[in-house]
Amino acid sequence: MSAEQPAVVVEGLRRAYGSRVILRSLDLRIARGEFVALLGESGCGKTTLLRAIAGLDQVDAGRIEKSGRPAVVFQEHRLLPWECLWRNVALGLPDDPGRKLAQAALTEVGLADRLEDWPRNLSGGQAQRVALARALVQKPNLLLLDEPFAALDALTRIRMHGLVQQLVARHRPGVLLVTHDVDEAIALADRALIMRNGLIVASFDVPQAARNHRAGTDAAALRETLLDQLGVIARA
Repeated sequence: MSAEQPAVVVEGLRRAYGSRVILRSLDLRIARGEFVALLGESGCGKTTLLRAIAGLDQVDAGRIEKSGRPAVVFQEHRLLPWECLWRNVALGLPDDPGRKLAQAALTEVGLADRLEDWPRNLSGGQAQRVALARALVQKPNLLLLDEPFAALDALTRIRMHGLVQQLVARHRPGVLLVTHDVDEAIALADRALIMRNGLIVASFDVPQAARNHRAGTDAAALRETLLDQLGVIARA
C-alpha cells in the first residue's frame, strides 16, 4: 500500500431502500495509483456503492472519506449532443483554460484532431474515449468506472483496456471499476474484490504475470478462483 493519502476510505457504509438492505456495514480502502475491480452478480450492490462514493446517492450510515472530487465514467458516454467534443470535455470549465485542457485530454486519448467534431459522428469506442478525457481533465485522485466497456465490441474493448492502463499509469488516480467480466478484472486490476449481499466478501491480488499473460497459468488459476467465488462453474 502507498504511504500517500488514500484515494478513498469507506467505513461501515449502509444503504437500504425500505426493508431491502443494499449495503451492509461495508468497508473499502483504495490507495492512490491502485486499480481495484469490483465483481458480483447483478443486484449485489456494486453500482450503489460506486454511486455513493461518487456522491450521487445518499447513504443511511457510515463514512466516506475522499481525496478530492472523484470523476465517473458510465457505461453510456453521456455526451451532450449539442456541444462539440472539446466543450463536452471542458464541461463546467471556463473557455480559457478549458479549451487548452480539453485539447490536452483529447490528445491523450487519441482524438487530438476532433476538437470541433460532434458526438453523433463518433463510434462507441471513440465516444467512450471522450468520456475518459472528460474525466481526466478534472485531474481526479479517484476514478470511478461503471462498466464503461460493456457495450463495446471485443476488439474495441481490448484497445480501451490498453488506453486505460496507460492513462492510469500516467495520472495515478485510485480506480474503482465495476464489472461483470472476470477477464477484464484480471487484465486491468491490482486487486479483484468479490461483492455479495451488500458486503465485500473476498479480495484477491492480481499478479503482474496474470495481467501480462492472460493465457498463462497465473491468470487461469485466478480466473477459476474468481468464477468459483461468483458461483460460476469454470469450463475448459
